[in-house]
Amino acid sequence: MTTTNPLLAPWTGPFGMPPFDRIRPEHFPPAFAAAMEEHLAEVAAIGTDPAAPTFANTIEALQRSGRALERVGNLFGNLAASLGGEALEELDRELSPQLAQHSMKVALDPALFARVSALHAQRDTLGLEEDQLRLLDRTHLGFIRSGAALAPAEKARMSEISERLAVLHTAFGQNVLHDEKAWHLPLTEADLDGLPDFLRAGAAQAAVERGIPGYAITLSRSLIEPFLTFSARRDLRRVAYEAWIARGTHPGAHDNRPLIPEILALRNERARLLGYPDFATFRLADSMAGSVEAAQGLLAEVWEPAKRRAAAERERLLELARAEGFDDALAPWDWRYYSEKVRRADYALDEAELKSFFEFENIQRAAFDTAGRLFGLEFLRREDLPTYHPDVQAYEVRDEKGTVGVFLADPYARADKRSGAWMSSYRDQENMDGLVTPIIVNNNNFAKAKPTLLSFDDAETLFHEFGHALHGLLSQVRYPAQSGTSVRRDFVELPSQIYEHWVALPETLRQYALHSETGAPLPDALIERLRAAQTFNQGFATVEYAASALIDMALHSHPAPGSIDIDVFEREFLASIGMPVEIGIRHRPAHFQHLFAGGGYAAGYYSYLWSEVLDADGFEAFEETGDPFDTATAARLRRLLSAGDTRDPMQLYIAFRGREPSTKALLRNRGLQAAA
Repeated sequence: MTTTNPLLAPWTGPFGMPPFDRIRPEHFPPAFAAAMEEHLAEVAAIGTDPAAPTFANTIEALQRSGRALERVGNLFGNLAASLGGEALEELDRELSPQLAQHSMKVALDPALFARVSALHAQRDTLGLEEDQLRLLDRTHLGFIRSGAALAPAEKARMSEISERLAVLHTAFGQNVLHDEKAWHLPLTEADLDGLPDFLRAGAAQAAVERGIPGYAITLSRSLIEPFLTFSARRDLRRVAYEAWIARGTHPGAHDNRPLIPEILALRNERARLLGYPDFATFRLADSMAGSVEAAQGLLAEVWEPAKRRAAAERERLLELARAEGFDDALAPWDWRYYSEKVRRADYALDEAELKSFFEFENIQRAAFDTAGRLFGLEFLRREDLPTYHPDVQAYEVRDEKGTVGVFLADPYARADKRSGAWMSSYRDQENMDGLVTPIIVNNNNFAKAKPTLLSFDDAETLFHEFGHALHGLLSQVRYPAQSGTSVRRDFVELPSQIYEHWVALPETLRQYALHSETGAPLPDALIERLRAAQTFNQGFATVEYAASALIDMALHSHPAPGSIDIDVFEREFLASIGMPVEIGIRHRPAHFQHLFAGGGYAAGYYSYLWSEVLDADGFEAFEETGDPFDTATAARLRRLLSAGDTRDPMQLYIAFRGREPSTKALLRNRGLQAAA
């Protein structure tokens, strides 16, 4: 099987790229089985080594173990999310509990933990370098937080919890995808009132993909949000909005509401087994924030100012709406529609007009060229590299020293592709036994059209995910566990969010925001109006986001989460925080994949705001020099990006900025200072 299964045979293509053209779903089960068996044998060899534990024969040996499993796992996880399809979805359901069980076998191995603990007890006498000492500390902490120090019965329960959570997480994400695939709003020419050409083109393409005549609006954010912004048909806006927020709430086999209390209860139980009162306290103990109180304090700092600003925004929307003859109460399906009208009236900005200047290929090039000016990177298109879908664009990334890695761009929405936007990796950088270069992928869900036009928010999203990609590409660490984005959750968004600042620079806009038909650059007057409007509607945006972060913290701090009726909890919680009825929460619990399709952002959704404190304060380092491409500041930022998890994140930030961050820039950027 080793020679016929491309997952187990050596990958000998350019840059060690996966042989996408030869991989089939049926290759994964035997590959995972072989890789897990190999990993357990490697772990057993470490644990039974008769030599006394050393950093080399224990920690470094652990870093070398499980290479085949990581390779196959990265490939499967990426394809399941980016490519999807029934075969991979079925495999995901089958494999996720097996992989969780395997991970816990390693994490709870008593002989392995004994060796790690012995080393940790004498860590100050081992003469370790800074990255090695941090790796030892973090490895030991990882074992502790997995339950390795618990009694046998509690260890067994931790393993059961992990396995069950894997099943629930997979089901949750697949249920959301099912609802997104199952629904569309068919439209005829008579239903297109208000829709600009780019949205008509996207809706026509969506109809072709769905095999129906005319036009269709799907639940892809790249279609649903523009539809809510431009459609003059209030009845259709309501239908679309209610379908959007109903994902995961349909009674039957794909209803996520019964899954949420079980997920929360299992996480709570795991936290209590480890000595924490609730899951939020457990999660925040290993974060930059350090405590639930610190995270809640940051959210509280913006919540009331954001509500006050949103109230003022609401009054302006109603003023304009009333002038147009609207005499009903403002509803969530009205806000985007009338805010676009206000933006046109108050800032002379028309989203449809703006969008004609933001062609995907040009904005992708802007992201590349910005990385070139800041970090000396070059992105060379490689048509010869295998990819998993015709939409995917492959690039060799180079700097003055040679190849840095491979970057894959997967920009377009597809029915079987997970919604949203994300960065991931097929291979992480390391230099433990020789340099291993990374293979990084950016996924977006832009509505495919000719040309593919982006909103300014879409352009910021592209830069955001590309900032994550740079974190992976620029990594220069020794050990794989410290590579790239393997950092604390409330630090990982700094590289992505700080990179967004460059897309809004006048010089970026003049060079890359080119009219899709005439090629003319975005006029300076329009650039000035766009930048003047950067705090426009920030009350709405902050309330929409912060409500999701607050409910995340409340759910994971609940003393008895297994008893929650999620519909009642959501309704009562939003009322308790004074959620404006005209603004919908960004992620309702039943489709909040950050929290429930995996554990990565559980009790951690606040981290976008925490990282925004860092990115807003950090970009000021460039502004203070008078040059957004200042060489010395860019060099310090590159050192931060390259360091991965080799140092404490606050130390990395201080080394870049020269001091700890302040929230002043965040409040100013969101236009909340005056409202505070």
